[in-house]
Amino acid sequence: MLTATKTLSGLMGLCVGDALGVPVEFTSRAERVKSPVTTMQGYGTWNQPPGTWSDDSSLSFCLAECLCRGYSLDAIANSFWRWYKEAYWTPRGDVFDIGQTTHTAIMRLKQGVVPHQAGGKVENSNGNGSLMRILPMAYCHRSFTLGELLARVHDVSAITHAHARSQMACGIYISIAVALLEGSDPQTAYLQALQDIQTIYSVREFLLEKPHFGRIFSGEIAKIPVEEINSGGYVIDTLESSLWCLLNSSSYSEAVLKAVNLGGDSDTTAAVTGGLAGIYYGVENIPKQWMNQIARRQDIIYLAERFARAVYA
Repeated sequence: MLTATKTLSGLMGLCVGDALGVPVEFTSRAERVKSPVTTMQGYGTWNQPPGTWSDDSSLSFCLAECLCRGYSLDAIANSFWRWYKEAYWTPRGDVFDIGQTTHTAIMRLKQGVVPHQAGGKVENSNGNGSLMRILPMAYCHRSFTLGELLARVHDVSAITHAHARSQMACGIYISIAVALLEGSDPQTAYLQALQDIQTIYSVREFLLEKPHFGRIFSGEIAKIPVEEINSGGYVIDTLESSLWCLLNSSSYSEAVLKAVNLGGDSDTTAAVTGGLAGIYYGVENIPKQWMNQIARRQDIIYLAERFARAVYA
C-alpha cells in the first residue's frame, strides 16, 4: 500500500544510511577522501558484517513500534531499556554501540526517574543521541497540530537528551520531515519548516538557544563550504551536516554517501540524512543491493506495514 511505502521509505532510508556508516565510524575526513565509501561494506570500526545497523536504527525501530500502539512516553522509555538490557531490536542480538548520555539516561530510568526527566540537561549533554532516533515522530503529523507534535517530540528527546538545544534540533528536523511527507522538495521543506516553527521557538526557553542554530535559520545551510561543515557527535553539527548533504544531492545514494564520507560520526550523520532522503526519494530509489544486505530486512518491512496501519488509519 502507498502509506506503507511512505513509512518504509523513512525507516529503511535511515537504516541503510546507518549501516553504510557503521564500518567507518570515527574515521577522519582525510581517510574518507583518500578511500571513499561507495557501497555497503562490513567489519571496520565495529567488526560487524555488511548490513549491520547501530543504536541509531535500533532506537528508531523501538520508537516506531511503540507508536504502533499510540503515543506513550512510558512505553517508549521502557522499549529503550529493553534494547539496552535485552538487545531488543538489535540487528544481530548484540548492543555494540551506545553513547554516554544515552547510557546515563537509561540507568536513571531504571532507578525510577520519570522519562521526561531522565535525559541530560547540562550543555555538554547535547550529543546527537535523540536526533538520531526521532524520525518516526514525523509520521504522527496527521494526529496533532505542529505545536502539539513538537511538544511530544521534545518529550521523546528528553528521555535521553533533555537540554533545550537537543529538543529544538529534534523539532527542526521533524518539521522538515513533515514538510517532505506532505510533498515538498528538500529546499522547500527546509524553508517551510523554518517558517512554521518561528512561533514555537520564540518562547524564552528556546529563544536563548537560537544563536546556536544561526547557520540553519539563515536558510542557506547548503551554501556553506564543505570545509566548514562539521560531522562529529554534537547535535548541531549532525543537524547541519545532514541538511547540507540532503540539499547538495540529487539522489538518495548521493546524499547518504556524502554523509558517510564526511567522516567522524559517519553512521549517525548518514542515518539522519538517510531518513529525510528516504522520505523524499522513496524506498524504490534506495539501491536494492544495499537493502538486500540489511540485517532483519523483513522485520523492518513488517514494522513499516504495522506502523503505516497505525498512523494512517
